[in-house]
Amino acid sequence: MISYLEGKLKNIYEERLMLLVDGIGYDVLIPTYVMNEIKRTKKLEEPLVLYISFHQTERQPKPNLVGFNNELDKEFFELFISVEDIGPMAAVKALTKPVREIARFIEEKDIKALRQLKGIGERKAEKIVATLKGKVAKYALIPEVILPGEVMEDFRKEVEHVMFTQLGHKVLEARKMIEEAMKRNTKISSSEELFEEVYRGQKK
Repeated sequence: MISYLEGKLKNIYEERLMLLVDGIGYDVLIPTYVMNEIKRTKKLEEPLVLYISFHQTERQPKPNLVGFNNELDKEFFELFISVEDIGPMAAVKALTKPVREIARFIEEKDIKALRQLKGIGERKAEKIVATLKGKVAKYALIPEVILPGEVMEDFRKEVEHVMFTQLGHKVLEARKMIEEAMKRNTKISSSEELFEEVYRGQKK
């Protein structure tokens, strides 16, 4: 299974691009918001790194590679396709806005905003909220700049670590936001719940 590719941008098409890696051209599907960023920052023949979500089933034996600029966006995509009736191809077309915006729509149960995504009607928007609400607050906190990071065991340390290394917050700022979230809700028992409470605090 392919999860990461590093090579040279060879060609750009409407919803995909060709990445040349060691003489092999990989055809990679790219969501609209990612493609816009690549077009804005890269030229043909320049180096390009993609985090890959790999999909192959008995019904669709031809592998589909979906590419992202960072691991958090890839994680969100794989959560997004866990929603009933949203497969990889539909998700590639639907993700026309940055992950942080879509995650905010979900956490705020903004059905109207979700319906603006390509191919997402009222029913699918409701399914997205029902399936993912409470699971994507982490992604709603993503700023424009993403930094690599690792996950730690304790959920409070994990959230602090992600906020510092992946979401661009200063250590003291992250700790303060976490402490305030834990004071507001003493029943928090997982990183997902803590991310949601931190995000809720930022909306006030």
